[in-house]
Amino acid sequence: MKYEVEISENAEKSLEKVPKKDRLKIIEKIDALEQDPMPLGSIKLQCHKEALYRIRSGDYRVIYSIKKDILLVLVVEIGHRREVYR
Repeated sequence: MKYEVEISENAEKSLEKVPKKDRLKIIEKIDALEQDPMPLGSIKLQCHKEALYRIRSGDYRVIYSIKKDILLVLVVEIGHRREVYR
């Protein structure tokens, strides 16, 4: 099954601030979520009411939620590892 991937406005703005070489890697990781929304290395975050997951891309993290009933992956936040969890 192929999931649809949507990126929130907040995540898009954050992605624009990331250096270009890192941005390209992050976009590749996000695109890969279409085929496998829970790739090797993804972790479910415990501190949120909503079920959120994260994947790593170098020093950056992509935070997203999965809507299995409608086959949707929603990217909520993208940021540097020391800032994204705040």
